[in-house]
Amino acid sequence: MALHRKIAYINLTTGEVETKPIPMEIRRKYIGGRGLDMYLLYNHTDAGVDPLGPDNAAMISAGVLTGTLASASSRTHVAAKSPLTGYLGSTNMGGFFGPELRWAGFDHLVVRGKAKTPVYLWIHNGEIEIRDASHLWGEGAFETQDLIRKELEDEEIQSLVIGPAGEKRVRFANVRTSHKDAGGRTGMGAVLGSKNLKAVAVRGTMDITIRHPEEALKYNKEIIDKITSTKFGQIMQRWGTMFIYGVTNSTGLVRVKNFQQNQLPDSENLECENLDDVTIGTAGCFGCQLHCRHRYVIKEGPYAGTYAEGPEYTTQGAFGAEQGCTDFNTVLAGNHLVNDYGLDTLETGSMIAWAMELYEKGILTDEDTDGLQLNFGNDEAVLEMIHRIGKRQGLGDILAEGPLRASERIGRDSLKYNIQVKGMSNLHSDERPTPSLALGIATSSRGSDHLRSRPAIDLYHLPEEALRKIFGHPTPYDGPLSSDFSDYEGKPRMVQWQEMCYEAVDCLGVCKFHSVFLSPNLLSFDEFSKLLYHNTGLELSPADIWEVADRAYNIERLFNIREGLTRQDDWLPDRYFDEPTPIGLDVARGKSIDRDKFTKMIDEYYQLHGWDEKGVPKPETLKKLGLDKEPSHML
Repeated sequence: MALHRKIAYINLTTGEVETKPIPMEIRRKYIGGRGLDMYLLYNHTDAGVDPLGPDNAAMISAGVLTGTLASASSRTHVAAKSPLTGYLGSTNMGGFFGPELRWAGFDHLVVRGKAKTPVYLWIHNGEIEIRDASHLWGEGAFETQDLIRKELEDEEIQSLVIGPAGEKRVRFANVRTSHKDAGGRTGMGAVLGSKNLKAVAVRGTMDITIRHPEEALKYNKEIIDKITSTKFGQIMQRWGTMFIYGVTNSTGLVRVKNFQQNQLPDSENLECENLDDVTIGTAGCFGCQLHCRHRYVIKEGPYAGTYAEGPEYTTQGAFGAEQGCTDFNTVLAGNHLVNDYGLDTLETGSMIAWAMELYEKGILTDEDTDGLQLNFGNDEAVLEMIHRIGKRQGLGDILAEGPLRASERIGRDSLKYNIQVKGMSNLHSDERPTPSLALGIATSSRGSDHLRSRPAIDLYHLPEEALRKIFGHPTPYDGPLSSDFSDYEGKPRMVQWQEMCYEAVDCLGVCKFHSVFLSPNLLSFDEFSKLLYHNTGLELSPADIWEVADRAYNIERLFNIREGLTRQDDWLPDRYFDEPTPIGLDVARGKSIDRDKFTKMIDEYYQLHGWDEKGVPKPETLKKLGLDKEPSHML
């Protein structure tokens, strides 16, 4: 059955492996994927643990719908205490690893300890082996996957791997599978590197029994038709997420030259249409019809002839707009390099842009950069800094520590110029004109974030009636809602609702791009309930699924509070309040966040969650959600 995959506890220090079934009580409370990982993280990681120490437990999981007949059911989740922020570490990726893990008999892995020498896990049809990975240590993310397939003589093997950046414990190193799929945020690659765990390789041929197969097939066909008929679905099939740049840049909603401008003129070379010159087709994750990523070959420059997949909207900013670079080849090459090193694209690009502003202001000098001219618009410097960060060389060794630690080492008020929240850098977006998006990055459970609480449809000027149909369900809400994205009223509900939606999606193991994210016409709690029932037989109403998401999000909050989080951490850098946007269209120019109104938004956001004025869940909230006796150690 789809619900009867196991959990495995793996101790790399002792070599012990223990497997257990997952109780139905836990399924009903957390479903699986991210939700259950949050429970495991809170129960298996002690307060104050060193994120790069052997006692930091790492969770690797698949959602409960992953590998089933549900559309885009491809997702893998990885969690641990973050070495970047010191708070919640959590990241999610697509591809084929998650389905393969389930076909091999497992939904969740809990990895503790540290191997004496590099190892990888070999998981196949209910069996788990710890194998030597000394010959893989030092290899890039792509070569590692190829070498494992050759060693085990099976081209169908899927591997979750770290690159050289994870081995060197770059604090924003990611985990990867395939050429494209990355769990980029919060430094989970560094956690696995600290454990000497190079990879997890899986191969499975164990059936997943669908509870109601005819109904599941019929309903999934309805879902596919719905998604592919939307304008969003059609443009994603053509360009992937890169289509977003044209809209946000022309409006003035992007970070340029770190945070000094909010629009990059004459940047047509960064537009998605440039993919036509390099693409050799598109690809998709397991069970997905959108095929939203391009396969391409770089045609010019030092990396000419290199094959890669992507890039994403985030890459256009990370190696383009943020550094004031307009060469498309820099975006393509930067995308390839961070993927092979195993680096978070967003964090890498943001740290380089920050260093460029520091260089421009004289806070960093040629002596600090070993002679590298870190001027905005210097494409060669951008690519060179990726290498230096991935190898921890020179200034790259400092930047590899992430915003807070790097600013401590550089000093001279350098943190003022870093666009981060809770120690994690922001996307290349500029939220000064959009209070709802600003609230989302300030309060996100894992740091500055666009994938945890971003109500992107707030930008669409939808009528209040349409907004109320979305944000007033499945739990009632009769407060204000505004169609104007520059308003402050009603935005806390939008942020809270998106938190619950994204948490639910991550529990199920379905891609966020198939949910209400960039389109109001996609999947929400009603569809989640039906997909869950048809595929697994688990009966949870839309309101039940909201409660699961609420429970999981509150346990994330409890984890962060246990690690020292306070209300002051749910805040923005001063530049959001003190420096109005200089350019852009009228709706974006001259905008900044109002401190008083933003404070009231946070108050309202806390009230919606059932937290007190300090952001701590109230006793009655914990009791309602069954969290008043956590950690319970039920699993």
